Amino acid sequence: MKTEISTKNAPAAIGPYSQAIEANGMVYTSGMIPIDPQTGELVTGGVEQQAEQVFSNLRALIEASGSSMDKVVKTVVFIKNMDDFGKINAIYEKYFTEPYPARSCVEVARLPKDVALEAEAVALK
Repeated sequence: MKTEISTKNAPAAIGPYSQAIEANGMVYTSGMIPIDPQTGELVTGGVEQQAEQVFSNLRALIEASGSSMDKVVKTVVFIKNMDDFGKINAIYEKYFTEPYPARSCVEVARLPKDVALEAEAVALK
């Protein structure tokens, strides 16, 4: 059985997908981009400001499911420019604690709204 997870504290889905799904004791989030859920607007500023919003959005989804960031077991981070890896890592460390989740991080050609990064997570319920 799967259950849709939805919260107004993360950007609304803008297509045929859910913000997150809980299934078999696991929470799977959709990719989050740096949209302020209160305004619906893209966060302005550099990659650090965008990363703060992305991981804040992920946290909102994880917490809406009844889980927490310390139960995240896997993340995937898509970045527009691998030169931003260190800056994104510095923000990432503020949201996750040891033992850190397993992670993939890849540079991509383009992301929605031409943002600097997008991230998704899988957590234990």
